[in-house]
Amino acid sequence: MAQFKKALTDAVATINGLAALEDPFRRAVKVVLDCLIAGNKLLVCGNGGSASDATHLATEFLCRFQGDRRSYPAISLTTNGELITAISNDYAFEEIFARQIQGLAQKGDVLIAFTTSGKSKNILRALEEAKRVGIQSICFLGRDGGFTKGLATVDLLVQGPNTARIQEAQKLLYHILCEMVDEKLPKK
Repeated sequence: MAQFKKALTDAVATINGLAALEDPFRRAVKVVLDCLIAGNKLLVCGNGGSASDATHLATEFLCRFQGDRRSYPAISLTTNGELITAISNDYAFEEIFARQIQGLAQKGDVLIAFTTSGKSKNILRALEEAKRVGIQSICFLGRDGGFTKGLATVDLLVQGPNTARIQEAQKLLYHILCEMVDEKLPKK
């Protein structure tokens, strides 16, 4: 039970630390809202558990979050195994998201990236490519932000040493993002 209580205590501490992200979080909400209201799309990526978060977030916009509303365009760049393995084989694993951004991104789109370590080279390349093609980006980071910190238009850095607690806090953040954006999106 000591481990259970420690996990809860650590989770609460990590969640409480999110209050420091209020300003960048409001900017992230505005970036997503402006993108979708203008008829543009979200491109979302991450590795491992963060790939699941990327797909989860894209689904919240493409299907719905809580209430019924029209669908909004969001594409998870993590779901096409054939494409990911082709890019990995023909180019490099670091290029799996950047290559998709080259082909899919259009002016006004937004990249949302997830990395708990801040040290994922394919996320680094995705953010670099987003900047090169001229789209805004939001990065959900963890730990100290790693070498990815500072590349996105908006960084949402969840600090802490524990990957599980970081991912839990990131999930809370993107659910709040969905909630705040949904509130202002046209329903039809």
